[in-house]
Amino acid sequence: MATVSESLALSNLRVRPSLSPSLTSPPSLSLSAHRKLTALPQFTGLRIQLPSHRSVSSFSSRNPSVLRRCARVSCEAQETALDIPIVTDATWESLVLKAYGPVLVEFWAPWCGPCRMIHPVIGELAKQYEGKLKCFKLSTDDSPSIATQYGIRSIPTIMIFINGEKKDAVIGAVPKTTLIASIEKFL
Repeated sequence: MATVSESLALSNLRVRPSLSPSLTSPPSLSLSAHRKLTALPQFTGLRIQLPSHRSVSSFSSRNPSVLRRCARVSCEAQETALDIPIVTDATWESLVLKAYGPVLVEFWAPWCGPCRMIHPVIGELAKQYEGKLKCFKLSTDDSPSIATQYGIRSIPTIMIFINGEKKDAVIGAVPKTTLIASIEKFL
């Protein structure tokens, strides 16, 4: 976790001149001032994390490439997501097929944007239905044989199993209410 001195708010960064004439601004214009000129909405969900071996003063350089090489952008929402247990080829049979009661499995991949969007929703459902429904996630990159066995062609795909038998499948990053309706049919 970055400390306050290692994190900069996006509004404190300097902006490089844009190629578009309507958005061109001098290099010394701050991002917050640039936002006011272009009427962009205020957003505070991202932050720049500076490496701990660099000091904040090293970013006062006039060369903007220094910031690109040394800092990384992180999303604060990732820190709030609940961890969902992982199922693999080795644990599939014991955790899903031989489980008593309903089991929800999210088929996903680390590079899939919609999968990352639905992770917090699956985490909330796991907490909401704790004791009634077991929730797992399976990476299609790590366990392609199971994904192929169940005909997974799009991710995220959420499947519900009861006593080892596939009962329902929901494809895509759908709203929480859609998943709740699917779950409620089998409880």
